[in-house]
Amino acid sequence: MAVAGSSAGDGGGDGGRRQNLAALRAAAIPPYMKAVSGSMGGIVEACCLQPIDVIKTRLQLDRSGNYRGILHCGNTVCQTEGVRALWKGLTPFATHLTLKYALRMGSNALFQSVLKDSETGFISHRARIMSGFGAGVLEALIIVTPFEVVKIRLQQQKGLSQELLKYKGPVHCARTILREEGVLGLWAGAAPTVMRNGTNQAVMFTAKHAIDVVLWDKHEGDGRVLQPWQSMVSGFLAGTAGPVCTGPFDVVKTRLMAQNRSDPGPTKYSGMVHAIRTIHAEEGLRALWKGLLPRLMRIPPGQAIMWAVADQVTGFYERTHFHAPL
Repeated sequence: MAVAGSSAGDGGGDGGRRQNLAALRAAAIPPYMKAVSGSMGGIVEACCLQPIDVIKTRLQLDRSGNYRGILHCGNTVCQTEGVRALWKGLTPFATHLTLKYALRMGSNALFQSVLKDSETGFISHRARIMSGFGAGVLEALIIVTPFEVVKIRLQQQKGLSQELLKYKGPVHCARTILREEGVLGLWAGAAPTVMRNGTNQAVMFTAKHAIDVVLWDKHEGDGRVLQPWQSMVSGFLAGTAGPVCTGPFDVVKTRLMAQNRSDPGPTKYSGMVHAIRTIHAEEGLRALWKGLLPRLMRIPPGQAIMWAVADQVTGFYERTHFHAPL
């Protein structure tokens, strides 16, 4: 499948193309451009997919079987709380996605620049995996955990009357958590979040690169730009494996973040391992993958949207700065 730009058809052309690729590896897209591309993609993704995230959170917090599935949950929320309730927590979600993708894309590019071969610019599969995992750990600790604590606290509230809700909005929610539970309250569920995001990004960045090469013969720095639909296919496929592998971490993260440490008495879950054991004992093994379907409905399409935007931004940079014909 051809992408923008043409490749030589004879053996001499192939040899020249390999030489060009080797030379251009040293001229990789700078981390700051990757950060900009990720933040722009995050804004678009958040606006499109927030309702799926609300439904996923409600299903994960449902211990009594009030919701019979995705459609029933969405319909129930709309009927009892209004359509706007499907965009509850959008402000922290959009903000956290924008900052998260900027940090993820920028730090991954920075780690890759450190781990690549200094002479050839070649990045091994191990280096790609380590770079992705490192980027996931950073985003989990710096951005994802506190923002998701606020988002989940807002999403778990039920009702229409603003006066009856404990948290009036994102800023009020964060202030209330800090006042009642201390700074650590905003980092509830940090351990499973680190495991989830680290694993997700290790898989996603490695898969995205491999899929671009296999399907579209696209190499970073080659000066060519994928069509948006091609980026969406690659992003969708790359974003599918992570949710299946990290489902238990996501469920545990949500349960731990939803706990209010200021409530009297001990909390139900004392940590990541205890939560996994408790959920397995009380609700069965399948409960550790609650919300998997809405995650698969949200994350792969979200990655498709994000990469469609990000690839166009980095592609513009490549067209502008890398002129070698391949």
